[in-house]
Amino acid sequence: MPLKFDLIKQDYSTAARLGKIVTSHGTVHTPAFMPVGTQGAVKSMLPEEIKNCGAEIILSNTYHLYLRPGYEIIKKIGGLHRFMNWSGPILTDSGGFQVYSLGALRKITPDGVVFHSHIDGSKHFLSPQKAIEIQEALNSDIMMCLDECTPYPATFLQAKESLALTVKWADLCIKSRNNTAQALFGIIQGGIYPDLRKEAVEQLRHFDFDGYALGGVSVGEPKEIMYKITDSITPLLPETKPRYLMGVGTPADIVFAVSRGIDMFDCVIPTRCARHGLLFTNTENVVIKNARWREDNNPIEQTCDCYTCRNYSRAYLRHLYVTGEILAMILNTIHNIRHYMRLMENIRLAISESRFEEFKKSYFNK
Repeated sequence: MPLKFDLIKQDYSTAARLGKIVTSHGTVHTPAFMPVGTQGAVKSMLPEEIKNCGAEIILSNTYHLYLRPGYEIIKKIGGLHRFMNWSGPILTDSGGFQVYSLGALRKITPDGVVFHSHIDGSKHFLSPQKAIEIQEALNSDIMMCLDECTPYPATFLQAKESLALTVKWADLCIKSRNNTAQALFGIIQGGIYPDLRKEAVEQLRHFDFDGYALGGVSVGEPKEIMYKITDSITPLLPETKPRYLMGVGTPADIVFAVSRGIDMFDCVIPTRCARHGLLFTNTENVVIKNARWREDNNPIEQTCDCYTCRNYSRAYLRHLYVTGEILAMILNTIHNIRHYMRLMENIRLAISESRFEEFKKSYFNK
């Protein structure tokens, strides 16, 4: 069995779920947030720091690792865990979203995607079979099927054709799978159309994937639409399998989605915002470059237990940021990642104590 998912507790007043995913590289307690290590590294973070922040699983990117350094090299060295010195679980996406984001540099065919590298313009072909081959070489714990990410906006016909391609590719991914020790998740597409989303669930449940992801959200649609899709489709997914909302999101997005039954999240927001000097707290976001922090001897957040807050003031962090010191990105990222991990810890605790509804109301009141 590639992974085992134990559903520990269900909060029936909100649909929030407490669980754990057991893999050969360790256990992930859910709801869980996955820091994004696009190119085999969470930007400005040592693996030890990621672990110290409380992260149990990270995400890496098939598209980028295929282009650089090449999946054959990573396989030869011993797989992605050895390559990046991360001993915990790893989820690799299929590269579908990255190819989608290339726009004019890619052409979708029934058999896969022809694209030109954003690095040197070289031509490549990514098929469902190739996506599995790459991910098996990386030896990640959880692989994702290649899908076509439905753009926003898209007509009903466009979304329907896109969904048909995603289902076809999901079938090809399963058939080309050789290493059954790695889990494989299917991706629910269908754009903003509820009927297509429901059709996607029905067709993909037939394949009995190890987990299911909601894809094609956070691609430019209004947030209310993303919430509506999550609210209506998540209950249709198997209760005994992990549910993953791809590319989401802000802390508020996570709290909402947990209340609808989502178990897994990933997003570049905490790391990207940290590099740009936006720091999260439980009350207000801190723009560290602002002059108001120039003489502030307080930590980013008094109640935060991260390395940054235990050792450095807002004044020092502002100094590092405005002078362009690399240490600014490191310390800022440690704080933001720990903020997300603390959020997930508090969410799990609230579910375990049957008070998630109260937690949710309190969070949004803040």
